[in-house]
Order: sequence, then C-alpha cells, then structure tokens
Amino acid sequence: MTEPATEPATRKKSPSPVTRRAFRPERTLPLRVELERQLRRRRTQVLFGLVVVLPVLLWVAFQLAPDSSPTGSLTLVDLATSSGLNFTVFAMFASSSFLLVVVVALFFGDTVAAEASWSSLRYLLAAPVPRARLLRQKAVVAAALSLAALLLLPVVSLTVGTLAYGAGDMVSPTGVSLDYGPGTVRVLSGALYLAVHLSWVAALAMLLSVSTDAPLGAVGGAVMVSIVSQILDQITALEGLRDYLPTHFDDAWSGLLSDPVDWAGMTRGAFSALLYALVLGAAAIWRFQRKDITS
Repeated sequence: MTEPATEPATRKKSPSPVTRRAFRPERTLPLRVELERQLRRRRTQVLFGLVVVLPVLLWVAFQLAPDSSPTGSLTLVDLATSSGLNFTVFAMFASSSFLLVVVVALFFGDTVAAEASWSSLRYLLAAPVPRARLLRQKAVVAAALSLAALLLLPVVSLTVGTLAYGAGDMVSPTGVSLDYGPGTVRVLSGALYLAVHLSWVAALAMLLSVSTDAPLGAVGGAVMVSIVSQILDQITALEGLRDYLPTHFDDAWSGLLSDPVDWAGMTRGAFSALLYALVLGAAAIWRFQRKDITS
C-alpha cells in the first residue's frame, strides 16, 4: 500500500524589493532651503546691514552740516529735516538711482553665476534639479530678498527720521502737505513702485548671471546699463526717445507726493519696466535651458 504523497514544502517568499519613491521634480530645491542658503551668505548680510545703516549716516550728515541760509525755493534737502516723513522721502530719492539698483542687481546677478564660480552649479543640476525650476527658485528668493531690502529702507528711515525730527506732516517742495498716517502709506507705496520699476534690472542681472561664470560681471553689467541709461536720459535733445529708456521713470513715484496723486507717470513706468522684464526674463530662461554647464 503506497503512502500518500507528502505536500511539498512551502517555498519561502523572497523579500520584496524596496519600493523606490518616484522622482518628483517639484520637490527639488525647496524655497526654504534656497532662502536659508542665501541668508547665510555674507553679501546678503552686508547688503541688509548697509540698508539699515544708510538712514543713520544721513542723519549724522545732517547733524554735522552747517546751517544754510534759506533760498528762494525749497528743495528736498531743505525739507529733509522738517519731519520724519520728509527725511524718509529724501533717503529714498538719494538711494533709488544707485544703491537700490546695486541691491537688486546683486541679489539677481550673483545667484546663478556664483554657483558656477564655485563649480557647484553642475552638481545642483545633477541632483537632479530641472533647469527651469532651479532658475525659478533662485529668482523667487532673489525677488523676496530684494523686496525686503526695498521696504526695509523706508521703514528704518521713517523710524530714524521720526525719532530725530518728529511725526510732523509731509511737505512737498510744491507746498502740498499730508498728515503722518496718509503720508506713511504713500511713502511705502513709493517703495512698492520702485520694486516694480527695478524688475527690469532684476531680469537683466539674471540674464547676465546665466551667461557668465563671473558674478561681478553680471552685477556690474546690470549696474552699468542703468548708469548709461540715466546719462542718456539727461540728454534733452533725444526728446521723446527718452521715454523708451528703462530709467526714464525712476522718479515717477514722486507723483504720490502730490494731491491728488499723479498716476500717469507711475502707470507708464510700471508698464515699461514689466515689458523689459518680460523680454529679458524670457531671454534668461532660453539661454539657461541651452547653456552647456561645465562648472
């Protein structure tokens, strides 16, 4: 009599392979990580420190300056010490044509070119971080830092000016007077206009940043273009052609100091700057997508 066949021994199941997470480009180079990297950089700390110190230096300069005899017409310098708001207006006019241009150009022009100069750009792209996302993340962080610096200047100037000269009315050279509250809103609105207006500098600096491995070249190139445009804008023989210069509407935010507000110059200035920024920004993306990264 044959014995019943024994059941074959159960085979041990081989351990399932470790499930790999799918690559998700949207999780590479988070904004928080890029922001922390930029905030730890010495140039960021120096720039914010300079923005904070500038109003103090202006106050010291006014304290040391000898009293001048009144002239026939009042200027921003004459009115700067009349109230905290007038001091803030003077600080913004004094810094908008150069210092703030340098701030924006440095944040945008240094961001990609610095990675190339450190030979770390190719490692970021090998992570892998898509090129379009890398450029976008760096541009967003640079824009946030630039906006913070542009708003920090009037805030610190208003604090220093109010402590030194009081919370009086803002008086324009044309004789328009505004209370402290509405005047503060208009001054901060002027800083927001400058942020929009300097978008063309940001886009140009970004284009130069993706085109060179030298950060100073990108930053200096954007600043130089701004200076040349300001010089050309002083040539009255150009007449209507000056309207097409990117710096022609630098001081259009002064329309906020009049009553009622003159929106015409700011509208044209914002449209001009955004148009330049759109073209230059598109060129930066096109250039970076096709560039051979060797460093």
